[in-house]
Amino acid sequence: MHFEYQDIFLIFLGLFVGALGTLIGAGGGFILMPVLILLWPDKGRDVITSVSLAVVFVNAFSGSLAYLRMKRVDIKSGLMFAAATIPGAIFGAYSTHYIPKSAFDIVFGILMIGMSIYLFFRSRNLATSTVVYVRGVRRHIIERDGTEHYYHFRPGIGIVISLFIGYLSSLLGIGGGIIHVPVLVDLLNFPIHIATATSHFTLAISALAGTIEHIREGTLNTVVWPTIFISIGVYTGAKIGAKLSSVVKGPFIIKGLSLALGFVGLRILIVALGITF
Repeated sequence: MHFEYQDIFLIFLGLFVGALGTLIGAGGGFILMPVLILLWPDKGRDVITSVSLAVVFVNAFSGSLAYLRMKRVDIKSGLMFAAATIPGAIFGAYSTHYIPKSAFDIVFGILMIGMSIYLFFRSRNLATSTVVYVRGVRRHIIERDGTEHYYHFRPGIGIVISLFIGYLSSLLGIGGGIIHVPVLVDLLNFPIHIATATSHFTLAISALAGTIEHIREGTLNTVVWPTIFISIGVYTGAKIGAKLSSVVKGPFIIKGLSLALGFVGLRILIVALGITF
């Protein structure tokens, strides 16, 4: 196989997306989507979304395997949330055909900026969460290294929000982990390491459902090889991100990520609105 410079770039892009996405349990689609929008301005948003979501599945699958070996995944909760995301993911993939390109970019740019502001001001809280005991389901997770976690949460809240996250992630190709992790930590009292691992596990299932729908719709047919090249990098990067999650300080990573998201979101919004300087 003959590799071109763009193919090598896509592999390294996937490596970065996989490592960072798995590190914070977000799947990496929120990084990949804006890059692909800028890289492929002439492609339809349904095509770009399908590529991103397929890569998110590979990332989440690889990262989930690593987190399962570390025994950080709350499997029961992950399966419950994943079941709720599947209907939303299928409907979100179907909806991509009916949203105009300009409207899609404006919504996506605003969402990126909103998430940037949220992550910037919540970075320390998300990385150093304090478990609050509430009425509901009780969990006791013991990691492979012996670290123990006790927490309670209300499953109904997680199920309703997961349905919405499944739709939004499949519609925008961002995976949904960037929303799911803060929800698990802030609203459902998950410890941060369990939240990132469980989010990744849930994401693997919902992204697979959305990707299958995109394949059925035929939106991946013209971009098979670019998807494969990015996925090669993502699969390896996800394993790196899982290992880094135990040593890298969370607030620094999340705050730096928020600034990058804000910059990219602003760039997409400027282009979509036709603003010139």
